[in-house]
Amino acid sequence: MRVIRAAKVLTGRPGEEIDGGEIAIDGSEIVSVGPRGSAGEDGEILDLPGHTVLPGLIDAHVHLGFDADVDPVTRRSRESDHHLLLRMAENARKLVSAGVTTCRDLGARGFLDVALRDAVEEGLAVGPHIVAATRPITITGGHCWYMGGEADDEPAIRRVARENLRAGADCLKVMASGGLMTPGAPPSWTQQYTTEQLRVAVEEAASRGKGVAAHAHAHAAIRSAVEAGVATVEHCTFLTPSGHRFDRELADFVAASGTYVCPTLHGVFWRMSKVHGQQMIDDWLASVAGLREAGVRLIAGTDSGFANAGVANPTDGYVAGLEVFASVGCDNAEVIELATVRAADACGVGEVTGSLEPGKRADLIAVAGDPLARLSDLRNLALVLVSGRSVTQTGVDTVTVSVG
Repeated sequence: MRVIRAAKVLTGRPGEEIDGGEIAIDGSEIVSVGPRGSAGEDGEILDLPGHTVLPGLIDAHVHLGFDADVDPVTRRSRESDHHLLLRMAENARKLVSAGVTTCRDLGARGFLDVALRDAVEEGLAVGPHIVAATRPITITGGHCWYMGGEADDEPAIRRVARENLRAGADCLKVMASGGLMTPGAPPSWTQQYTTEQLRVAVEEAASRGKGVAAHAHAHAAIRSAVEAGVATVEHCTFLTPSGHRFDRELADFVAASGTYVCPTLHGVFWRMSKVHGQQMIDDWLASVAGLREAGVRLIAGTDSGFANAGVANPTDGYVAGLEVFASVGCDNAEVIELATVRAADACGVGEVTGSLEPGKRADLIAVAGDPLARLSDLRNLALVLVSGRSVTQTGVDTVTVSVG
């Protein structure tokens, strides 16, 4: 048994903190959480004065395998699956180096996310636990069509959903609206699927005890996704041809449904303002603030792996995204909650991770300082455990990886 002691333990549950606390771990599982000395003096003891221990962070929206080099005409990648899988493994290592112990990969080609997920679980690769969505379901020529999940009607949606689930998908991803990254596809402010079509994906996922994440920028797409019963709405930007137009009535509808929203806040907003203009960024963040004020359950996810107008969103920039939540009114305790226990529940893994409780996986981090006082202290990683296995990556140089 291992016992980790720290100046403070945050369980992940709102308001639960233990000054001078400790966590006892047996193999991959937490066996006790309590005040110093509660687990006894037997076993290996790691004492971390001046540190805070908290649940491992969760990134509910990543793309470990976005193509590095996609042809602008054919949208085909010249990168082989073998090379892409190795790059995905490096991205996973970078993600865990930022303290992320669980991520939800919401779009990958060739079921490579399933292969990487299994390799991490077997200890063959260093990375977080991966909740894999595999191929996004989209219309022919729609947003991210080149990942292989095209489906235009209910039978086709059902077929692609079942193929994804057969291949080992942990959840499904559906493109309820268009997007910005696929030339020739419908724009973000248009709806790609009706409520009835989206409900087919939800039914197929539910038949296996799984949920659906819906990419939705447009007002109509957001409403249809919620009506269909998706687990999470991704982005939820209230986008129109003239920009972001927050709709309080729609936000109230989302809040009343209990649907989680991952607004995909990331740390490159401020650099994007130089490309898109500060007003666009301000309107986007005002919509996030409006969702919070309406009582919508927000979760943390960075959409890492994309590049917008030449601005890359790095895999290991997770904490910067949390700091954006602080800029829209969240206090530090709320930010930690939406990055841990709430995100775990939204991703369907709340029974096994997201909080420090006996019987759950030993997914945790230790940081120097106190993130309740300073979110930036989350960068001061001293320890990262994934199912009890130390994967701390301090001092490891990384290479710059281009993204598409």
